[in-house]
This record gives sequence, C-alpha cells and structure tokens, in this order.
Amino acid sequence: MDHSQLCLHRCHNGLIASAYLQKGGLKTAVLERRHVLGGAAVSEEIIPGFHFSRASYLLSLLRPHIYQDLELKKHGLKVYIRDPYSFTPMLEDGVRGRPPRSLTLGADLEKTQQEIGKFSEKDAKVYPDFLSYLERLACAIHPLLDAPPVDIPGLTQGSLRKKITALGSLKPLVKSGLKLGKNIPDFYELVTAPAIKVLNRWFESEPLRATLATDSVIGANTSPNNPGSGYVLLHHVMGELEKEKGAWGYVEGGMGGVSQSIARSARSLGADIFTNRDVKQVLIGQDGSAKGIILTDGTEVHSKVVLSNATPYITFKQLTPKLPNFLAAPNSADGKPGPHHQCSIHLNCESMEVLEEAYREGQQGRPSSRPMIEMTIPSVLDPTLAPPGCHVVSLFIQFTPYLLEGRRAWTDEDRERFADTVFDWVEHYAPGFKNSIVGKDILTPPDLERVFGLTGGNIFHGSMSLDQLYLARPLPSVADYRSPVKGLYLCGSGSHPGGGVMGAAGWNSALKVLADFKRL
Repeated sequence: MDHSQLCLHRCHNGLIASAYLQKGGLKTAVLERRHVLGGAAVSEEIIPGFHFSRASYLLSLLRPHIYQDLELKKHGLKVYIRDPYSFTPMLEDGVRGRPPRSLTLGADLEKTQQEIGKFSEKDAKVYPDFLSYLERLACAIHPLLDAPPVDIPGLTQGSLRKKITALGSLKPLVKSGLKLGKNIPDFYELVTAPAIKVLNRWFESEPLRATLATDSVIGANTSPNNPGSGYVLLHHVMGELEKEKGAWGYVEGGMGGVSQSIARSARSLGADIFTNRDVKQVLIGQDGSAKGIILTDGTEVHSKVVLSNATPYITFKQLTPKLPNFLAAPNSADGKPGPHHQCSIHLNCESMEVLEEAYREGQQGRPSSRPMIEMTIPSVLDPTLAPPGCHVVSLFIQFTPYLLEGRRAWTDEDRERFADTVFDWVEHYAPGFKNSIVGKDILTPPDLERVFGLTGGNIFHGSMSLDQLYLARPLPSVADYRSPVKGLYLCGSGSHPGGGVMGAAGWNSALKVLADFKRL
C-alpha cells in the first residue's frame, strides 16, 4: 500500500489532521488499532442496549473553526447543551425538616446567584465578576490554541531569510499579549499558582470553592494546592458550544459521534480510513527519515510522511525503531537484531594508520577527530535493559585525554562537542543513529575518576529537568510537532495545546506537514 501521507490514528486528532491534509491536496490513510474509530472519543455498547462514552464524556473544547471547516453538523454531529451544568449535593442534616442543601450552577446568572447565596451572599455578589475574569483570560488564549508554538530554532538559527520567516510564528503570541493587556499579571498568576490560592481570594464558601476546583484537577492528577493547577482550571473553561462560551454538552449517541462525524468529513474529502490495523513500528529509511509503517501482521504501508496520534511515549519508545542500522549490514524489514548487533562493533578501525592518528591527537591533548569506537548493544540479548523496541548502546572511545590541550580541564561544552563528534562518526556507519537517541551519559576520563575512583580515568587503574505547556509540550525539542525523525510528526494530545477533545493539535500538526511537504 502506498500513500502520499499516512496517519497513525488513535483518537480524533488523527482524523482531523487527515481531513485537513486531504483539503490541502495530499492523499491520506488513517489506521486505527481498534475496531472502533475515535481513540478515547468513542461510543461502545458495553451492555446490550446501553451505549457508553467509554473515556471522553463531554464536549466543549472542539475548536469552532474546525467544526465549521469540516461541516461536522452536516456530517451528523449533534450536541445537547446542558443547563444547568453543575450540581453539588451536601451530606448534611436538613434544617427544620428541609432536605440537605445543594449547589446548582447554570447559564441563568440570577438563579445561580440565588443558589450561591444559600452559602454566602458575598460569593453570590462577586460570582459574575469571577466569570468575567475567567472569560477575559480564556479569550486571550485562543490565538495560541490555533497555531503552533513560537519557532524558537527558526528565530535563533540559520539564515537571515529563515529568521525573518520565523518571525511570523510570533504573531499569535503578540495577539494574545495584546488581548491580555493589563490582565497579564492575572494570567501569569492563574497559570502558575495553585488554583486554591485564586479561588480563596474570590470566594469564602467551601461548597463553591470545591465545586469550581474540580475543573482544576479533572484529568490532571494534581491537587488544587499544587502550582500550575490554575491553568487546568482555565483549560476547562476556554471552549464553547453553539457560540456559548465555556459551555459543555453531551454528544448524541455518545462521544463516538464526534469521531464518526469527523471520519465522515474526512472520507468525503477522499481519505481512506481503516480499523483493526495495529501499527507495530514506523519504517525508517537509510537516510533517517520516515518512510511509512509496519503493521503487526507484517504488512508494510509506504508513505512520504507519517503523523502519529499515539502518545509521545508510544511514538518514540515503541513505534520508532531504535536499533542501529548499518550500511554494511542493513536491518531486516521486521526490525529484529542481526547476529552482528550482539558483537563488539569496531568503528574507525579500517587501518592501523587511523588508529595511530587517533592516538597522536590524544597525546597532544586533543580529543580524537576520528576516534576509535568500540560499540556494544547489550539489550539485543538482554531485554530487561530497555523498553520493548528500544536499546541501550555503550560507546567506548579510545585515546581521550585526561587534560585538554594547554592542560585545560574539560567543560560541559567540551563534553557535548566530543559526544557530537562520536555520534557523527557512528552516523557515517549507521545513518539514522543520531535521530534515535533519547538520552545520553557522557563520561570523560576526569568523570570516570570522580564517579568511580579510577585514577586518571583509566579503567585499568593506570595511565590511560509550568514544564508541559506550550513550548515544552511534550519536550522543547519536539514542541513544533516535528520529531527528530524527518517525516515523522506528532499530532495527539501529548502535543500543544494539550488534552480534551479540542482537535487543535491535529490542526496545528497538519499545518506543519503542509508547510513542510514540498521539502520532504
């Protein structure tokens, strides 16, 4: 099977990305691991006659422009807006024969204030101001949701033309800042402070504070007392339904109705969508770029671009092969280790002269420009060392001086520079190696002495981490949806702007692919 672009799909973002890529002129295929489309936005008949939204259960964050662009109402999406939308019953004894109190919040502001007044007249009076406060901050966030994060590498690296082009990525941030205006301090406090600090300043009644605090912890595994929980509160009020800001609703037929409507839209645009297609790994070519995927049944699907809607962990730890692929002994299609992978692998060992030159440089206090490298991959035989599909590699580098030229001590910059030299040489023998690295530990001779007590660094005892938001989601190096593997992109909720059935990650990722496609 061949496609111009391929989506690995495990929720709604993959479907959205495929639809926009089709609109952009690319041929797309969507592969869903399960028998039902939608990832976490699915409806299933768990008990005969009863249909459940098994994971995602409410809709609000789906971006309005996506709703309109993909004509989701035309394709069957129907939403029931809830009013009232929040009910908190009290476990208490009633007074003078009355039932226990409860707190109900809804769109009717006067009724909501009456409800709050049962617990605090002060809170009832300031509640409209609190809603306005949240709306001002949430509206300012919208420009950031509908665009990738600022292109930091583009602004700081490369040609002047590239830097000028990257200036365009600042526009949403500037627009957001202008919308915030004098509210920037309030915004900063909300996204960094504990939610309880903000709520305590506004309200005094426990039932109201606790009810509002639920939006700061839902899906976040955090406490309202933890810094950053305020952002989660904001995240849950930044959506809208039928032009009603902050509204949440039930999808007819369950949350699978969202995914099915997106799928129908994507199909109408020409996308091919398949279920029961479990992806085993991403195909990586000799040049280190993504070339398609391999299914668990061995079927290969070739494409120029791969979008992974799996989590970043699954994408990089399970789907992306991490086994060095040597030009002299190419990996098999199934990605299984060859006999040579269990060996001591000797690089830059083609001649005695190469070894002698490496020695001479080391004697002069210069790390070898073409070092002798002994490479081992113990995880080939010992699967306990690394997650499935991943490996650990040891690189023993010969002729590395204890002191650098001029009897200078090693600096962090020296370590990184030398590691880059080593990785570059491994790359010559096994293209794609550098892109497979997820972490490294560099031990120079002084490090060996300090950590292990090896005098002179001689192994023979003689001479010889708000961190997941925006630019940092899921990591600063992949915040622009482009992975280290050319042609492999992230498009799921693990990318900016985060969780919820929003679709923005799929939209933003598709924009990146369309912008990059001609250069791939």
